[in-house]
Amino acid sequence: MTVRLNPIVKKDVRVQSRSMKICWGVFAYDAILALVFFLAMAIIRQEIRYSDGNVYGAMVWLYPILGVTQLVILGVVVPVRTASSISGEKERQTFDIMMTTGMTPFSVILGKVMTAIVQSMFFVVASMPIMALCFTIGGMSWSYLFWFLAVAFLVSFFAASIGILCSSICRKSISAVIMSYGFYLLFFLGTVLPSILYQIFYINLSYSSYYNGWGNTPLFLLLNPFIYLSEFFAQVMVGRSVVSELFGGGMSGAILGQVATGYRWVVVSSVLFVSVSVLFLLAAARRIDPVRNYGGKRKRQKSAG
Repeated sequence: MTVRLNPIVKKDVRVQSRSMKICWGVFAYDAILALVFFLAMAIIRQEIRYSDGNVYGAMVWLYPILGVTQLVILGVVVPVRTASSISGEKERQTFDIMMTTGMTPFSVILGKVMTAIVQSMFFVVASMPIMALCFTIGGMSWSYLFWFLAVAFLVSFFAASIGILCSSICRKSISAVIMSYGFYLLFFLGTVLPSILYQIFYINLSYSSYYNGWGNTPLFLLLNPFIYLSEFFAQVMVGRSVVSELFGGGMSGAILGQVATGYRWVVVSSVLFVSVSVLFLLAAARRIDPVRNYGGKRKRQKSAG
């Protein structure tokens, strides 16, 4: 039984692997991580010099510092890579040729996303010698390395799905990139808004002095990337929940109390991020479907006539 690789992934990975851009990209990626590592070591050294803290206990924090640095880079770069995938084909006037192949629209979208994920994971794997210092110097368990790889894959998949959706909507790559970062603002700030509105309209404007907490409004934060990463590293490093610390005094919602315990928040949030990413891919595939677009043009022409 032979497994057929997506033709777009096969072509794009082969072309990119022969380009010097990938080499310079890996060099810049590792250079940033090395700079962050030495800066973190300098800060830790200064803290230990002026305190009686345990040197090995301080070195443990290299793991979240380097981990967050990598995930931020992936979150910024991956949408740019996928945001120019479909719109770039339109700008080069090769989109119609690509759609005349035997591939389905979803296969095209999936191929573009998989190419971006392969490239991002290549950067992550290339940084393993630097990340390994967290485990040899900091004394972290090697199992946390595999947890980090899983989170890096999830972040790449989510960021790539946002970029490919915006690329299927916009005709220009720069517009798709701007829209991608607009989606980021929606997930970062839009998920906080329900909790703020709940406090303003339900509690501050009520005539009752009884405080019933936040209700279940913090559940929207399950789709907040910042809370997700904070919760993950907090559970790994100190075994405590960021959500419980933020809303511990007001977790009146029954669902919230069940989710914000242990690793449940990270697991539920991961499932939601994957589900949203799949919905974005389906929406992007529907957007570039030539049969659907042709039918829509026919209907508009008939209504205009």
